[in-house]
Amino acid sequence: MEDKELLNGIIEGKKEASYAMVHQYSGMVFRLAMSFVNNREDAEDISQEVFMDAFANISRFRHTSSLSTWLYRISINKSINFNKKKKQYAFLQPFVNSSHEKNIDIITEKNNFEISPEDILVLAEKNKILYSRINKLPKNQKIAFTLNKIDGMSYKEISEIMSVSVASVESLIHRAKMELQSSLLKLFR
Repeated sequence: MEDKELLNGIIEGKKEASYAMVHQYSGMVFRLAMSFVNNREDAEDISQEVFMDAFANISRFRHTSSLSTWLYRISINKSINFNKKKKQYAFLQPFVNSSHEKNIDIITEKNNFEISPEDILVLAEKNKILYSRINKLPKNQKIAFTLNKIDGMSYKEISEIMSVSVASVESLIHRAKMELQSSLLKLFR
């Protein structure tokens, strides 16, 4: 279904249109949430919130961007808010590192290959280190870097989502790469 057809169907209360929108965009929303929270269950919860928010506010969609761009913006905001809340209440929970092993499932499902137990441990540790460094980037650098490197979006698409120029996106991604490189080099020296 085309975006306009989806939107009209949802506004008219057609369940098929709602299902079609979720089917069409759920993977994109989940991958983006996953890249921010690095936990499958949390990413699923965020994805549900994104679609609930989108359905509740569908009449406010201004058609100045594509439906996917609008959903990306909602996803980014929900993911950032989730991380803020998580940090606020982190003192209530003991540190548990179970999410990284679960994320290996996503890598193996996506690439459909076998992986040894040793490789799983190494990959989980690398994943943990990389995501911890990405999460320490300034907000806009993190968003631009994540959309480009993890979600594979072009600079133009990112500029539309973030409402900044393409040059700003280039700069944000460049600074993010430099900070990550510096941070990782310090870690492994």
